[in-house]
Amino acid sequence: MTEQVTQPSQKPQRRRFLGATAAAGAAALAVPMVSVAQSPVVIKMQGSWGAKDIFNEMAEEYVKRVNEMAGGRLRIDYLVGGAVVKPFEVMDAVSKGVLDAGHSVPVYWYGKSKVASLFGSGPINGCDAQQTLAWIYRGGGLELYNELLQKLKLNVVGYFAMPMPTQPLGWFKKPVTTAKDMVGLKYRTVGLAADLMQEMGLKVTQLPGGEIVPAMERGVIEAFEFNNPTSDRRFGAQDVAKNYMMGSFHQAMEFFEIIINKQKHDTLSADLKAIMRYGVEAASASNFWTAMDNYSRDLDELINKDKVNVLRTPKSIFEAQIKAWDVINKRLSDEDPFFKKVVDSQRAWARRVAKYWFLNDADYKLGYEHIFGKLGF
Repeated sequence: MTEQVTQPSQKPQRRRFLGATAAAGAAALAVPMVSVAQSPVVIKMQGSWGAKDIFNEMAEEYVKRVNEMAGGRLRIDYLVGGAVVKPFEVMDAVSKGVLDAGHSVPVYWYGKSKVASLFGSGPINGCDAQQTLAWIYRGGGLELYNELLQKLKLNVVGYFAMPMPTQPLGWFKKPVTTAKDMVGLKYRTVGLAADLMQEMGLKVTQLPGGEIVPAMERGVIEAFEFNNPTSDRRFGAQDVAKNYMMGSFHQAMEFFEIIINKQKHDTLSADLKAIMRYGVEAASASNFWTAMDNYSRDLDELINKDKVNVLRTPKSIFEAQIKAWDVINKRLSDEDPFFKKVVDSQRAWARRVAKYWFLNDADYKLGYEHIFGKLGF
């Protein structure tokens, strides 16, 4: 008779395995969870703008884009002008590491070198702001800007955004019809525009935006420009003057300067550096769209609600500005070969780019007037 061999059951072993597994799982659940996520890199940025200025909103458009693209690994904390340093001190503060980053314009530090004003607010080079911003990124302008930073030992990495519409000649208690009407006026502007207006016979004071209306009220200045209908209306320009002259060469191609302390920048990973840089390009487009919406609306409000007399600057004043700029450009180019180098680069770019633009551009005013009627200027 064949002996039958009974095979041992596998079930008890399986139950022991499952039981051990369950016990191990319970033990694991009992251990506190430890997060492996790293804290974000924090960048403290200050603008040069008053709390109500639309430029703060434009700075925040940059901050929002960078923060969202960084996915929690980097965060810019934005502060309004004056929170840490005064508006004209942002460049120095970023260079020294008092701030990690800044949102400003080069004219606010042109006291270090008048060449700075050429990067965004030189009076006349043959281009508008959009074409000059293209010079920055495609025509060698950024390399020249970096050369200037190195000459001045400024410890920053900088980019440019938002090709600003032409800035108005400004606000006057009486309309100006010729350049002679402006001679002797106590006038506020900044950067090379100050040199231009002084050459035309004005007495210039350089002030940040938040100090303009108080200076008008005290009689320190009699006329001024800042930038655009929205910024001007928000700080109360219409309360101290009623004549708004539109169009000028004094700052006809300005844009924002976004700067980062170089040591802080160099600690970032390659992808975060790219986000900081390309966030500038995204904000540049967004800023312009924001400007078109707000500037046009506020100009209508100035006319219809605030009863401001809005006028086109006479052609004779544009011509006087060109003549004055010729004098300034020669003097500064003779004094500083680097100034001449930057101007020559801009003009070489303008000769080609603006020529294309003028030959190709449609007569948009003709189309506008066909639909809406004559503008009257």
